[in-house]
Amino acid sequence: MAKASQLGQLPSNSQEVVSRSLIRSLSRPHASSTPFTRSSRAGHPELLQCRGQQRRCITIDQLDSGRDNRERVVILGSGWAGYGVARRLNPKKFQAVIVSPRSYFVFTPLLASTSVGTLEFRTALEPVRSQRSKVNYFQGWADSVDFKRKTVSIEEAVDDPMQSLAPTGGRHADETKQQREQERNEDVKKGKLFALTYDKLIVSVGCYSQTFGTPGVKEHALFLKDVGDARKIRNRLLACFEAAALPTTSDDMKKTLLNFAIVGGGPTGIEFSAELHDIITEDLAKLYPELIPFHNITNYDVSEKVLPMFDEKLAKYAMDTFKREGISIKTSHHVQELKLGSPQKSRANAEDDHACFTLKVKEEGEVGVGMVVWSTGLMQNPFVAQAMGDVPELPDSDLKSLEIDQGSRSYPWSIKKDAKTGSVITDDRLRVKVVPKGDQEHPEAVLDDVYALGDCAIIEGTAYPATAQVASQKADWIGKRLNKNDLDKAAFSYKNLGVMAYIGNWNGVFQGGDKGPLGNISGRAAWVIWRGAYLTKSVSLRNKILIPTYWLINWLFGRDINRF
Repeated sequence: MAKASQLGQLPSNSQEVVSRSLIRSLSRPHASSTPFTRSSRAGHPELLQCRGQQRRCITIDQLDSGRDNRERVVILGSGWAGYGVARRLNPKKFQAVIVSPRSYFVFTPLLASTSVGTLEFRTALEPVRSQRSKVNYFQGWADSVDFKRKTVSIEEAVDDPMQSLAPTGGRHADETKQQREQERNEDVKKGKLFALTYDKLIVSVGCYSQTFGTPGVKEHALFLKDVGDARKIRNRLLACFEAAALPTTSDDMKKTLLNFAIVGGGPTGIEFSAELHDIITEDLAKLYPELIPFHNITNYDVSEKVLPMFDEKLAKYAMDTFKREGISIKTSHHVQELKLGSPQKSRANAEDDHACFTLKVKEEGEVGVGMVVWSTGLMQNPFVAQAMGDVPELPDSDLKSLEIDQGSRSYPWSIKKDAKTGSVITDDRLRVKVVPKGDQEHPEAVLDDVYALGDCAIIEGTAYPATAQVASQKADWIGKRLNKNDLDKAAFSYKNLGVMAYIGNWNGVFQGGDKGPLGNISGRAAWVIWRGAYLTKSVSLRNKILIPTYWLINWLFGRDINRF
């Protein structure tokens, strides 16, 4: 994940402050990373410490001294793509440096289970800093990139509250240009901005949660992109039941509090609906038996069917299973607004409603709900929209490979992007493509040492889904190619290993991939494959042990319903 405001678009005063520091730090050939305010950084390792992750917290100078003639690979993001590349790179050849506001990798397929207590949060996390890895890490947001000087400017994010929640907009989206300029100048003075040079740059910043600008969603809905979101969902779910259990709560208010809406019919929305049904029927029904008649789970989606990436029969099986279990599926429904307070009362009296919400649906009108979980897709990361834009000068290596004249070095270029999604377009070697601005006589080029993968990038001419499976395969491929130094040997090729989803009550659906031995499977067998696949794909041995352990504990003693 990353945040950005483009360096070249800053007002003159701020731009001069940052540019002078960058030029001084990069005046030497093959210069290594230098902070913006060197005097405030050198000798003060605490300024770059990642609090809570104290192993090998180092200054830029210490990072340089330990480079040992290795190429530095700066990786923006700690998700499936970024974390996967860092683990794959040979530490004898490369110095891997991850820059991310999140100091851990999240095994996202398990978030739905953690949100209802089927698994504990730690089972879905892997720390970026680890005694078993040789990956360097800085907790920060990438702010801008100078492709000519091969430098990334980083803003610290150690105390940033956004780091553990699903972002739904730009980090400084609510600030004016003047406010951002003043804040940047203050950050430079305080040493909160620093520069990091690279030999190779891997952009894997992921995407943000898509709200389509629906009023109130960003403020009041819950998402399922990070462990902080899962924690909020668990607390909100239990709060709704506790509020409904109070003797002063009316029956109408109980129905509102225990009416749970999930917006989005993809795998995430369907799996969360199933996990929510399981905790209510298997655990909360024993603790709140008098409240179960009041509860309701509804899944809304704008398309005509849920799980559109699945075979028609599997999608119908999932919908039929939900209907038997009492989960309502309302397709072709359009959410228009989410606001605080129940439909019967005004916003001013919302506190009397135990913070209920009103969901306005085009086809139904206003519906009172206790919780809304939003899972409708992805929007492009602002870093890609802003920092991955114009390229004033191409690096010399790219000009040499194209055999175009040196005068074209300063010709205006821009990162090539997909017109529909805004994603960075790469070639089949995952290298970022650039196009000339205005003058079509210049050929398209690639940035030889800049790669983009994960949800923020698309290989030109392909339509691979924005899934963890694709990001993971890209990470494995580029890691192997860089280790062997044979990038031109063969192009990246995605292999579909199949898709699966949990649909509740120990049932699932599985659709086999390309040339796989398994076809379409549903029911208990698909559930076994679902659990087996996630357990196998878990990164560390610790979590491979913890996950089945918690499955067993919760099966024997029930899910943990503590609020903390």
